[in-house]
Amino acid sequence: MIEPAEGPPAIEAVDVAKDYPGAHALRGVSLTVARGELFGLVGPDGAGKTTCLRILAGLLSLSRGTVRIAGIDVSTDPAGVKQRIGYMSQRFSLSDTLTVAENLLYVSEVWHVPRGERRKRISRLLEFSRLGPFQDRLTRNLSGGMKQKLSLCACLIHEPQILLLDEPTIGVDPISRRDFWLILYDLMQEGSTILLSTPYMDEAERCGRVGFLLDGQLIACGSPTALRQELGTVILDLRCSDSRSARRTLRRIPALRDAVVFGDHVHVTVPRHGFDPVAALSAVHRAGVEVLDSQIREPSLEDVFLAFIHRDDATATVPSVSAPITGLERP
Repeated sequence: MIEPAEGPPAIEAVDVAKDYPGAHALRGVSLTVARGELFGLVGPDGAGKTTCLRILAGLLSLSRGTVRIAGIDVSTDPAGVKQRIGYMSQRFSLSDTLTVAENLLYVSEVWHVPRGERRKRISRLLEFSRLGPFQDRLTRNLSGGMKQKLSLCACLIHEPQILLLDEPTIGVDPISRRDFWLILYDLMQEGSTILLSTPYMDEAERCGRVGFLLDGQLIACGSPTALRQELGTVILDLRCSDSRSARRTLRRIPALRDAVVFGDHVHVTVPRHGFDPVAALSAVHRAGVEVLDSQIREPSLEDVFLAFIHRDDATATVPSVSAPITGLERP
């Protein structure tokens, strides 16, 4: 792998927009990813994550704005950009009729890897991804997690500086997700820059910085810790016998309107300073809400994401910490 060097940011997007007839997929997105950084782009389905990554990879044209990859303008030198990136789409695109090793050999030929280097790189990637024992297996017989690791190997065959990964762990089992992340951490140790999109908040927690994308707009960006601190809030976590009914009731209490359902819990975002939990719980009981348990805790990244949505007068419901946020509901 290529070690990061001094120079321009790995990724720089300025006021990027993508318009379609009657729709705006991206609206003025600006972000910078430093060399050697792990950046997560987080948002529900339809937020614009795939469009953003395809633009960064030079696969879609911009309607407005500027994108530079390692200082190279995507619009004026797309070929130069493609040599420096590895792009992994959501859809598996390798041949099902070839073996693991044959697929990697084919991809190495497409990328014009020198003949003397091909076998060496393939052997290293097979060992790196722990796919070595399966190199002679037909790709159609691989599990979903193995296919994702093979796709990542194909992205790495030309030794790119920067990886753009579009929801790389969607549809794979928890063990495969863990293995995939271990590979990403190894790549980080070797100096790779990684920008990945994900609907999983537990994966976003692992990133150095995250950007929240909603309706084609970047509504917040920073480290998970910084985003929590920026809110200046804590969570009043109420376990209720009927969480949805409780949410409707709580929203009629002025101090507790910012309430979101998490399964059988209701999370109420309250100010970190000056909040009186005893008075709040008294108000909850007076309103007729049956509370089975309660606690004050730090906000999760889901709480932070939803708080930023609420700033735009939207509301949502998220299933759980490890579940994707593709099921956000807006009443």
